[in-house]
Amino acid sequence: MKFSRLSPIFFEANFIGLFGKVLSLVVILVGCMGQSESVATPTAVSFTTSTPHDAILTVGLATDSIVTLDPAAYSDRTTETVIRNIFDGLVTRTVDNQVVPELAQSYRWLDDTTVEFKLKQNVQFHNGDPFTAVDVAFTFDRLLNQDIGAPRRVFVQGIERVEMIDDYTVRFHLNQPWPVFLQLLVHTQVVPQGYVTAVGDAAFAQHPIGTGPFRFTSGKLDDEIVLTRFDNYYGGADELLPVGPPLLAGVVFRMMPNTTERLQALQTGEVQIIQNVPPTAVPILLDNPNLTIKTVVGTRPKFIDLNVSRPPFDDIRVRQAMGYAIDTEALLQEIANGYGILMAGPFSPANQFADPTRFPGNYDPQRAQVLLAEAGYAPADIVFTLDTTEANEALAEAIAAQLNGLGMQVEVKTWEYDVIKPQLLACQRQAFVHDWGDSAFDPVGYVEAKWQTQQPGTSAGRGNYACYSNARVDALIDEGAVASDQQQRQGIYNEVQQLIQVDAPTIFLYVPQEVEAASSRVHNWQPSPDGRINLHDVWMTDTE
Repeated sequence: MKFSRLSPIFFEANFIGLFGKVLSLVVILVGCMGQSESVATPTAVSFTTSTPHDAILTVGLATDSIVTLDPAAYSDRTTETVIRNIFDGLVTRTVDNQVVPELAQSYRWLDDTTVEFKLKQNVQFHNGDPFTAVDVAFTFDRLLNQDIGAPRRVFVQGIERVEMIDDYTVRFHLNQPWPVFLQLLVHTQVVPQGYVTAVGDAAFAQHPIGTGPFRFTSGKLDDEIVLTRFDNYYGGADELLPVGPPLLAGVVFRMMPNTTERLQALQTGEVQIIQNVPPTAVPILLDNPNLTIKTVVGTRPKFIDLNVSRPPFDDIRVRQAMGYAIDTEALLQEIANGYGILMAGPFSPANQFADPTRFPGNYDPQRAQVLLAEAGYAPADIVFTLDTTEANEALAEAIAAQLNGLGMQVEVKTWEYDVIKPQLLACQRQAFVHDWGDSAFDPVGYVEAKWQTQQPGTSAGRGNYACYSNARVDALIDEGAVASDQQQRQGIYNEVQQLIQVDAPTIFLYVPQEVEAASSRVHNWQPSPDGRINLHDVWMTDTE
């Protein structure tokens, strides 16, 4: 059995300089279980037989359905995993979070608001059409100006226009300095202007054509998606080895929402990679010598949002008391089996602007009771419903058990996300346990969603389920989004974190690690912090 939690070496290689303060936490969390496998940068593979080229790999996705196969029409991480094996973008991200050119040959900043990309030549779409600057301009116009692009518009909102200089040169004109541009550009994949225009959006979503390593063959969104190697693939990012056509003959993405079925399918060989391995299942998988488990720092922090507009959480002392009343370290051990990092404030420790002076751990039930008394409450007076979704139900139940143990009266209610979301944004609920993606490791795209005052029709406050509003925080978030100086941005975001911490609209819990498992037949596979399973460079052998 091969096993690698997030080793201190890999952790440091991924995020050195970003949050060195948590390295000691990682050392405590990772421990040693089973045989350790080092996590290294992928290297070129040489084959002595053709067997790896003939393999078809099946991935068990932890969902009952993906949203679409149109890169402009979703906002869902599992959907993105499938789409990014069919489509490529101008840039992509390595497993250590570095942005590197993909369809672009190179890029350069002409000034604070202009970026020029030189495109790779001799790249084909799956239907044989050549990839040119026309397709890049069309892709971003579709996202910015057409209805189909609405779910992805937040990733391109800083772009004013895309200018075609020649067939293989494009310039992006930003509406103001936008330091997170390249990180967010990773999430936009290029589509073929000629094909989409000819067949229309609906037909394109049913039969997608991209420039990616695998072409769509067949499938249904709520069943499985079958992909076949694109033999004319240009090779992908030069920095991600090996460069060339995919090493697999094909890939099947199978929808497997049931955790037990997913685990059994891996153990029997029905699938070769599975997502979302419950930490509690790791000891079971460790007994199987034909499996490999790997983890990487996650990008979905866990929170409790407290509705600041309704009693009892309209009183800042009650909200602060809740932070002291919850033992986050116990939650991390109980729910995530220690696979994660405690949060010291609003930003994930992996976020490059997390305040390095903040440390997690403020569990103090006596202090909580003092603050409640100052607000005129006894623990028994704190009565509320803790809402959540199925994915976080166990976490919510554990939180409720802790609070009820202190004398509060807390019940958990589980919802479908699409049902509870409008009620949360309308400030009709009391408290909500959930997570929120921070895949760019930059505050932009994250902080304005969670803690900026709601502004319907914009990205501001789109996930502000605490109904929180602080004019100074709003101004700082706007300022940080356009500041080009790194030190200035750090100062801005340090103040943001301080203000949010004091106002306490949210209780910050932990960031779970991504735990994935694969057959030992699978080689050159690494989990990614942003949740993507990149299969271009993966290969398989007949035996472990």
